[in-house]
Amino acid sequence: MKEIKHHLSEALLMAYSAGTLPEAFNLLVATHISMCDECRVRLEAFDTVGGALLDDAADNTSNVDFNATLRLIEGGPKDPIRFEHAKGVLPSVLQEYVGGDVDSVKWRSVGMGVRQAILKTSKEASVRLLHIPAGCAVPDHGHRGTELTLVLQGAFRDEEDRFDRGDVEIATEDLEHTPVAEPGEDCICLAATDAPLRFRSLIPRIAQPFLRI
Repeated sequence: MKEIKHHLSEALLMAYSAGTLPEAFNLLVATHISMCDECRVRLEAFDTVGGALLDDAADNTSNVDFNATLRLIEGGPKDPIRFEHAKGVLPSVLQEYVGGDVDSVKWRSVGMGVRQAILKTSKEASVRLLHIPAGCAVPDHGHRGTELTLVLQGAFRDEEDRFDRGDVEIATEDLEHTPVAEPGEDCICLAATDAPLRFRSLIPRIAQPFLRI
């Protein structure tokens, strides 16, 4: 696999470790972790420290020193955790939701050659697979909440950077962008959102309720 340059934030890893993320975000985080040795090591450190803090809580009611907790994490294990990767485009944790690899995905057209498949999760947030033909763009949009986008195949660029297989883009309300799949290979992404997107163009706004984006 190519080097992963865009990782999960500490806040997301901590929330995942604590079990406070909605199911849609949990799925995306778990999928990235299955692809990324670095984030897997960081997560294990959070899990280890979290377990220790729970043990101490029974005997100590003082406030937790957040900076001290981060120092413990930084001093934690550095060796990569080995993970068994599934064959195909979709990692095994995602294949369990889909029922197979990309040939099992029930795609639905959203226009301009882009297809999506919404995965069934809890109502707090939504998650979907996106198939963007090489060279094609997703309509420019902003965000009313947080959108996480994980690249599973190909790559895309936007106003922020270039995102390759395994990379995660964390988009918040201050980002407005137009993702464009790079030429050569169709881009397949997993995208999770906790609020509807904000489109500039009229047609995407009209279609938005039907496409549930």
